[in-house]
Amino acid sequence: MKSESPKVLHSICGRPLVDYVVDQALSLGPDRVVLVVGKGAEEVEESVLASFPGAPLEFVLQEEQLGTGHAVRCALPQVGPGATIILYGDMPLLRPESLEALVETRASSGALSSLLTVVADNPRGFGRVLRQKDPEGPLDRIVEEKDASDEEKAVREVNVGVYVFAEGVLAEYLPLLNKDNAQGEYYLTDVAANLVEAGHPVLAVRLDNEAEAIGINTLEQLSEARDGLHHRILSLHMANGVHVEDPATTYIDWGVEIGQGTKIFPCSMIRSGARVGRDCEVGPFSHLRTGTVLQDGSHVGNFTETKNASLGSGTKAKHLSYLGDVEIGAEVNVGAGTIVANYDGKLKHKTQIGDRAFIGSGSVLIAPTKIGEGALTGGGAVVTRGSEIAAGEVWVGVPARPLSGDREEPSTE
Repeated sequence: MKSESPKVLHSICGRPLVDYVVDQALSLGPDRVVLVVGKGAEEVEESVLASFPGAPLEFVLQEEQLGTGHAVRCALPQVGPGATIILYGDMPLLRPESLEALVETRASSGALSSLLTVVADNPRGFGRVLRQKDPEGPLDRIVEEKDASDEEKAVREVNVGVYVFAEGVLAEYLPLLNKDNAQGEYYLTDVAANLVEAGHPVLAVRLDNEAEAIGINTLEQLSEARDGLHHRILSLHMANGVHVEDPATTYIDWGVEIGQGTKIFPCSMIRSGARVGRDCEVGPFSHLRTGTVLQDGSHVGNFTETKNASLGSGTKAKHLSYLGDVEIGAEVNVGAGTIVANYDGKLKHKTQIGDRAFIGSGSVLIAPTKIGEGALTGGGAVVTRGSEIAAGEVWVGVPARPLSGDREEPSTE
């Protein structure tokens, strides 16, 4: 990965890579999930526990990285009764449905083990799956790419690395592993080979979608996986009634809530921790960062960025604005070029804008400041730090000062 950060903590669609895999494990309702950690173990443990408070998680340190079989051997003392499923921390696209099929295949057949495979366009380092008699027959063995002959490398069905083992199998077969191979490691694949040699069939469950098998070892592969997750996230929102005009240029992180009827226009980005209500508009060229809340019917438009910003129902910020650490009421107009200057060089400060306020184009609001209900700032006004604009007042100028006479409300007659 060419990075100091542990691989499994690299962010993908707004959350650490490992969180997707923990979700996969928890989807099966296990008694416990044991995470084998190595590089950056404390950092990984802290991150996972923060993401899954109260989940049945345990951690085991693999001090020396001596292969997949060695990793599972490290975890074996923590493994309880029942079947054991082996997952990999760098495979975020695997679906719970695929894992359920794997578990069900083994359980219904009575086999001691089953594993996931896929027919890959580009096997790129995966172990090749060799079957006993025919392409649909039982597993014969798995040969790692570095140990494979040219003929074996031509096989396109590969081992995804995800297994389920019946109770007691790992305790019996893991001690039989050796490092007599090209990498000098203990291969978990050899457990499957030893089962077959002992006369126990190992069942291969083939994935229909190759994308599920993406494992991440480079930043390029991380981007490939992001594309797959990105498509799933957008598909889910569109199925829930969100209009995404151009999925190719729209980026929505994992965990974002968006209400029905909202329209997302091209070249927009919505980060994790943002919430968007019903019948809103976002974009084009909008960036909603963490902490953004758009109430029903609010609009954020061209080249507008928000962060820790709450926009009330019907509020519009349509053009060229930065709204940071601000609470904006309902039916507010935020004029083009408005800047909420929230940072003083050391600390972030809060701005409050009341219902039906009108923020003139080019206004700069230097936090902390308060703008009352129905108040107005003139075009280009610079509202200085600590200012409080009372309800209905009009402030103009640089620095902004009250204009004689309160703002007149539009006639309702």
